[in-house]
Amino acid sequence: MRITLSALLIAAILIGCKDQEEVVATASGETAGATLMDKQDSLSYALGLSIGKNLIDQGFNEVDRRVFSEGMRAAEEGEPLMDPLAADQFIRGEMTRARAAMEQQMKQAGQDYLEANKSKEGVITTESGLQYKVVREGDGPSPVASDKVTVNYEGRLIDGTIFDSSYQKGNPATFALTGVIKGWTEGLQTMKVGGETEFYIPYDLGYGSRPGPGGRIPAYSTLVFKVELLEVVGK
Repeated sequence: MRITLSALLIAAILIGCKDQEEVVATASGETAGATLMDKQDSLSYALGLSIGKNLIDQGFNEVDRRVFSEGMRAAEEGEPLMDPLAADQFIRGEMTRARAAMEQQMKQAGQDYLEANKSKEGVITTESGLQYKVVREGDGPSPVASDKVTVNYEGRLIDGTIFDSSYQKGNPATFALTGVIKGWTEGLQTMKVGGETEFYIPYDLGYGSRPGPGGRIPAYSTLVFKVELLEVVGK
């Protein structure tokens, strides 16, 4: 039987179905766990895992297993209840809806976080909506927007997940303030060399609707950065 991309997408949704049971066929046809007996098993599992995770990450994670099974049977035996083209269009529409709902959740979570954070001791909110808290005041010069700087930093999502860190890499980073997100361009200019600041960056001063580098930062994420300003290295 020829399997189309649409069929793979539908199958992947099963990974995230309501009861969250593991659904991987073993060589004997059981579904209690995965036994990858040959290359075909491995390919099937890898496709389901990869595409399924992608769809779950987009919030597309509810499927009725009984109806799903009927759809698979109809694909093999013919006489489906939906025209294949209509099924493709329906899937795309549902993916768009799920993505929009997840993005709204991200926006709201960020707004709630910043609203609660702004009243905490030491937190300053600028006109743009950037928030920051001075952890250690520096005694050196402050950069301007046209400068390059050397910093140590750690970036986190509001749930505490670290997505990037110069500390973990073992080396500070040097970059131009014109080449980074708006929250960094504005925020670093409030610092002095030798200082450390924690920045709370709304999504519109971060990566906005675009996922961050490497896909580690979801679209519309509010970001938290700890930054140590080590040096202003000029233009």
